[in-house]
Amino acid sequence: MLVTLSGLPGSGTSTVARMVAAALGLDHLDGGTVFRAAAAERGLSLADFAALAEADDAIDRALDDRLTERARAGDVLLESRLAGWLATRAELAALRIWIACDEDERARRVAGREGHDALVALEHNRDRERSERARYLGYYGIDLTDLSIYDLVLDSTSAGPDELVEAITGHAAGA
Repeated sequence: MLVTLSGLPGSGTSTVARMVAAALGLDHLDGGTVFRAAAAERGLSLADFAALAEADDAIDRALDDRLTERARAGDVLLESRLAGWLATRAELAALRIWIACDEDERARRVAGREGHDALVALEHNRDRERSERARYLGYYGIDLTDLSIYDLVLDSTSAGPDELVEAITGHAAGA
């Protein structure tokens, strides 16, 4: 089984992905963690590494190739902004999920996680989303606002992780 889980920063994808992977007995591969580790290996902040990725498509392409190859092996929950698109373009059978969330709520969550003010987190989120949107449109012609490929779109603004996990595992059981 292949499950893809995507959403914008602070939407709850990491929390939900860990819980769903455990509930379904799947490995969990998180593209964001891989991207952050690559930034740290180069001694760069996430924002600086994203700026470098804007100028060097090899960074995103290497990450995306790695995620796609792992997805082909199956029995994994693949978590990344492009996970659903990667599976779609590789013509892989998958349950594709997008988790949406209000921008202010996402900023509040990111601020709590990273220890900044919510307004600072909101600006960081917006900068990151602009960078990713430009890269994905430029490299792949993918518009992250196009949710047409997803089997399930959930909103985490007021729904807790347990509710989202129940919806996803219920959908997976019926698939």
